[in-house]
Amino acid sequence: MFHIPEKHRIKVGPLKSNSEYGNNGAFQFYFNGIQFRVIASDGELWEHVSVSLNVRRTPTWAEMCHVKNLFWDSDDCVVQYHPPKSEYVNNHTYCLHLWRPIGAEIQRPPSYMVGVI
Repeated sequence: MFHIPEKHRIKVGPLKSNSEYGNNGAFQFYFNGIQFRVIASDGELWEHVSVSLNVRRTPTWAEMCHVKNLFWDSDDCVVQYHPPKSEYVNNHTYCLHLWRPIGAEIQRPPSYMVGVI
């Protein structure tokens, strides 16, 4: 289930929103001393977060796991897509995205194909 960490919602400035925006808005928090900036939305049958940091690098796997767990339940599956190069959109060099379709299950390979269980 997609859920918004209201305590981290940006409530002032150009990216401000409030709970009336539902699952849409900008969020800011610290994890391991690094400031995270997240934009969340749930339009057009997709739940989505974009994640960037206040340092000039992309988020690590562990950092993206932290964000995933803030915005989704632990048993939810979300994905980071790598589309065909002809469909690339890159508005921020160090930003990563997590996606989950609303009302549909994400197809996954059996776990034994991913690694040793």
